[in-house]
Amino acid sequence: MGLALPLAGLVAAQDDPRRKARPQPNDRLVFARGDRQGQPIMLADLPAGGPLLTAYPMDPTAKVVRDDSRLNQILLVRLDPSRLNGDTRERAADGVVAYSAVCTHTGCDTWDWQPESSTIKCPCHFSEFDLKESARVMNGPAPRRLPALPLKVVDGALAVAGGFVGRPGFEAGG
Repeated sequence: MGLALPLAGLVAAQDDPRRKARPQPNDRLVFARGDRQGQPIMLADLPAGGPLLTAYPMDPTAKVVRDDSRLNQILLVRLDPSRLNGDTRERAADGVVAYSAVCTHTGCDTWDWQPESSTIKCPCHFSEFDLKESARVMNGPAPRRLPALPLKVVDGALAVAGGFVGRPGFEAGG
């Protein structure tokens, strides 16, 4: 009986609908994995040119990490702001760009960072996206670009400035 209450709290936390909600304005971005999993990502954590980081949004008030949907996985990398096209520069925070980590072709996780070209490749079917140009499709079968996530900096931490530009994931039959 002593375990019932702690387990009930754990189940309630796991079923929290806020964990599935898409990124919201002012959410902070946190490390998705590794030794710093769940900790806020600071602008200083992203050196120019990489490495690529994977993040989740977190409600800054409730401290709920929105990690219960893989569509909330976000890729972050810091690029030279002078090399970004206009739309990308507007959505970036000091050169840090954010995109959905889910390929628009069949929904695989994209993670194959190519620093020399500032592109990312999907390892499943080799779609390639140019992160300097709003993640436009350069090669491969992906039907559309990776959705972008507008960013801002709040007290040195990366935060969401608006919702995804485009729908994360893929469209079945498309």
